Amino acid sequence: MSGAERSRGTGRLVLDLRAGDRMLVNGAALQFKTRTSVMLSNRARFLFGKQIMAPEDARTPARRVYFAIQAAYIAEEDERPQYIAQARHLADEYATATTSATARNTLAAAIADLEASDCWEAMRRVRGLFAHDDAVLSPQPMVSQPPA
Repeated sequence: MSGAERSRGTGRLVLDLRAGDRMLVNGAALQFKTRTSVMLSNRARFLFGKQIMAPEDARTPARRVYFAIQAAYIAEEDERPQYIAQARHLADEYATATTSATARNTLAAAIADLEASDCWEAMRRVRGLFAHDDAVLSPQPMVSQPPA
């Protein structure tokens, strides 16, 4: 995505998008064929670019929590509680399994944000755990020991 700006005094958000950019608006998936500018002039739930996680990319605990929060954010109102419950469950599993107090605190804050309907902040917090997951869960090279 090229950029985003708020129109002064109007409460409108202008998004400059490139050909091929993807966007979710109120649960609908859009992909732009040409470069364009879009103005959102009323309240909408939207994600674009790198904020959008595909189901197949939710391969680590933090990414699974993020995906559930994303689903809660873009879901219809009647579907939202099931995704909030799923995010809470996944965060609880992660918090129980991790030895990192920072990860546990981040997850607790993210779930509090989610339950306060601040999905943007919840996703931002959980995204911060991606590097932690990658470092902890990546295969470690085997170090051979010399014979004794």
